[in-house]
Amino acid sequence: MQQVNYSLVADIGGTNARFAMVADGASVAIEPRNLTCADYETIVDATLTYLDLVALGRPWQAAMSIASPVTGDALNMTNHSWSFSVSETRESLGLQHLKVLNDYTALALALPTLDDSRRIQVGGGAGLAGYPVAVLGPGTGLGVSGIVPAGDHWVPLETEGGHASYGPLDAREQMIIEIMRERLEHVSAESLVSGRGLSLIYEVITRLEQGEGTRLTPGEVTERALTLECPLAMETLSVFCNVFGTVAGNLALTLGARGGVYIGGGIIPRMIDFFMRSGFRERFEKHGRLTPYLRAIPTYIINTDYPALTGAIVALGQAYANVGVSSHASHPA
Repeated sequence: MQQVNYSLVADIGGTNARFAMVADGASVAIEPRNLTCADYETIVDATLTYLDLVALGRPWQAAMSIASPVTGDALNMTNHSWSFSVSETRESLGLQHLKVLNDYTALALALPTLDDSRRIQVGGGAGLAGYPVAVLGPGTGLGVSGIVPAGDHWVPLETEGGHASYGPLDAREQMIIEIMRERLEHVSAESLVSGRGLSLIYEVITRLEQGEGTRLTPGEVTERALTLECPLAMETLSVFCNVFGTVAGNLALTLGARGGVYIGGGIIPRMIDFFMRSGFRERFEKHGRLTPYLRAIPTYIINTDYPALTGAIVALGQAYANVGVSSHASHPA
């Protein structure tokens, strides 16, 4: 029997680390597992635990997408404590080749594989072939990326757009952001559209309404809103969706994303019914003279498991050798 060689792919956020293996020549990942980042001291510890769990032997190469700017060998995750060297991690794992790229760059590379069975359209519009496609999504942070057509493949964007500044669109948002500024040096889109943002918006709204802010986890805020037991939590979710709509519309205008805008991250899939009824799409379109332009652009919720792992597989291809940061063994085995 011919020996099967495997590559490792990973999607590592501020909360969860998702791993899978892919056989050489294959395009579909197998043996996916989800580990909790906080359970492991280092990225190497988490990776070795996964490899022991699946027991397929050691991979010869890997592509890891992480929720962090990827600008050099030394990396510090934005919303988690892991810091690591790409080259040292490769050596510790015994890999011939290790590529590390931003998690939303990986997610962007997966977008061309998503058909109607793996996405849910929000509102109207139809994507146009040959135009850029955008992706963004709230989780522990707010990821932002996109892909631009270039001949027979797509060029992914490596961005930190979630940290762009956000400006309020109505009086209520203005009040919320003014209070946020007491604590935050910079109120970015991520300050509002993320798990942390859900908690912070709720704390500010309870302060406005009750004189003292109440701090809840993102999950607690969402549960109270979806069970209709707390009007202030329901308002929090509404503000969250409205701001997200404006941020998504801004991204569509910036990229000229007439191919469509995709929504990833772990938060929206847990509240799809609420989200579909929210002001997201109205705020996405509401951009003055450019409202007709945005009304024609479709928005989709990504509705499939582990899409960034698919993007990590794509990133191992030679066409994407310059994406992210790579380390190679000097003398491959």
